[in-house]
Amino acid sequence: MNNLSGPVRFLFRSSDNEVEINLEGDVNFISEVVNDLGLQNSGWLLPIAIKSRIYSSSQSGNEGPEIPEPDPSRIPIIRRSIGDLDITDRLVNFGLHPATTPNPDQLRGMLEELEEPLPVQGPLVVDPMAEAWLKELLRIAVQQFGATSLSTETLEMAASDYLGDRQDLELELWLESLFRMGKLTKIHGGEGDSWGPSPRWLNA
Repeated sequence: MNNLSGPVRFLFRSSDNEVEINLEGDVNFISEVVNDLGLQNSGWLLPIAIKSRIYSSSQSGNEGPEIPEPDPSRIPIIRRSIGDLDITDRLVNFGLHPATTPNPDQLRGMLEELEEPLPVQGPLVVDPMAEAWLKELLRIAVQQFGATSLSTETLEMAASDYLGDRQDLELELWLESLFRMGKLTKIHGGEGDSWGPSPRWLNA
């Protein structure tokens, strides 16, 4: 990481443990976090701003700082048994809590505690109250659980009666219409589609 400066992005993905890490910040801070996680030899480090520069030893002194010759003896040796690193625990130590998938009962209980929202207004609104409740439900998923989307099945089980008693294909078609209007995002998955709120619609 010594050949980077400025803002960077660190990406790490482990398909075995279903862990994905995406960190952004100044290269010095990101380097410390990556080293503490023991991932300095894993993942990808990318510059994310024009100000980030990669210095080459062929550049003149005016174009970048002079880089000293590497000293292998100063590189710390870290030995860890395979599978010994608890990435989730390390992330929690840095205040980064992994997102959890809420179940329909949790969402239902939290939705029932809310006051009835104001109907959504607009020329393209088909069902003002159903759309208002959908917005509150997705807001709970995002703010309370860090979930960016919910499956059609979860939405139906948690709040079908709040969503105009829509079920199955009728619910799917209604969500699709909101997606086409730019109010929802759509995520294709092996077990079906999931739906998330667009930031502008959620904050409107």
